[in-house]
Amino acid sequence: MKALHIGRVAAVLTVGALALTACGTDAVVDSGNGASANAGPSATGTLTGTGASSISAAMDAWKAGFESGNPEAKIQYSPEGSGAGRKALIAGAVQFAGSDAYLKDEELVSAQEKCGPDGAINVPWYISPIAVAFNVEGVKELKLDADTIAKIFRGDIKNWNDEAIKADNPDATLPDLAITPVHRSDNSGTTENFTDYLAAAAETVWTDEKSGDWPAALPGENAKGTSGVVKTVTETAGAITYADDSAVTDALGKAELKVGDSFVPVTAEAAAKAVDAATVVEGRSANDLSMKLDRKTTAAGAYPAILVSYGVFCASYPDAATADLVKAFGTFVLSDEGQKQSADAAKSAPLSAELATKAKASIDSISVAK
Repeated sequence: MKALHIGRVAAVLTVGALALTACGTDAVVDSGNGASANAGPSATGTLTGTGASSISAAMDAWKAGFESGNPEAKIQYSPEGSGAGRKALIAGAVQFAGSDAYLKDEELVSAQEKCGPDGAINVPWYISPIAVAFNVEGVKELKLDADTIAKIFRGDIKNWNDEAIKADNPDATLPDLAITPVHRSDNSGTTENFTDYLAAAAETVWTDEKSGDWPAALPGENAKGTSGVVKTVTETAGAITYADDSAVTDALGKAELKVGDSFVPVTAEAAAKAVDAATVVEGRSANDLSMKLDRKTTAAGAYPAILVSYGVFCASYPDAATADLVKAFGTFVLSDEGQKQSADAAKSAPLSAELATKAKASIDSISVAK
């Protein structure tokens, strides 16, 4: 894998007015509210996508910002889960997907049928920590290392007053209360990122490989989507789950993760530090920015249970109108204002200047099929 050298993700990309003149149109967006930056027409048409539920709050903000500056354009997005989003794009049912996991090699091959010989590209547009959230009355913060978390979700630690939890939380009042692990029922990029973290950071305990599907043999309850698992935990005393931090309400407690010799709380800034060590997956096209994350980082203040969510697009579209609308929306999302809107709405970490520049180049590369 080649180093990405993206630097601090907390730095945002400064994007000026960006004209989208490729593919026979001058539909443009600016870095403020998605409106046209020159006398040319604003973007028009309807763009349909589906996929990750983790980006729901960010997508709502992006839709509102883009549509306010482009009143003749409409963005439709259904949060059906990352796996469903990738399948829909490959099948040609939508123009873009949101996914918390990049396309697998076999999916890239399958995408060629509907997306042309260059297939599809993965473009990072949202970075967020995955919170380990729990419902224990009177407890809002706990320190948990990766092995303890893995044992909880495998059912090896069954009660909140277990000695392993008490050892790192001597001042917490831990009740004699059964633990109910709650996981996603749908194929989920959040699940894939969380199991990737456990497989790397707790490799002697978590013996399953990373996957978007939760291991069927493990105990606990399940629910569909980010909102589903959060709702289930909120309504179940003693429950615990993993979810995009933006969806976790104040009614639940959150774990601090052990990194090196310290415990790190879940914040966008800590997620940004964890992305510093990311590398680009080798063997893919120059415009594909699939990223490999270092789940074992010991960097001070880094929070390694994170997800990088991708906009998954065809490398080419059958007509200029669709290509131009895709590029206009993607450009807005990657602009400083688009990233600020998702940070405000979803507590995400804005892309670094270097990563955002690379992502913008990937969007610019989208073309019309020949």
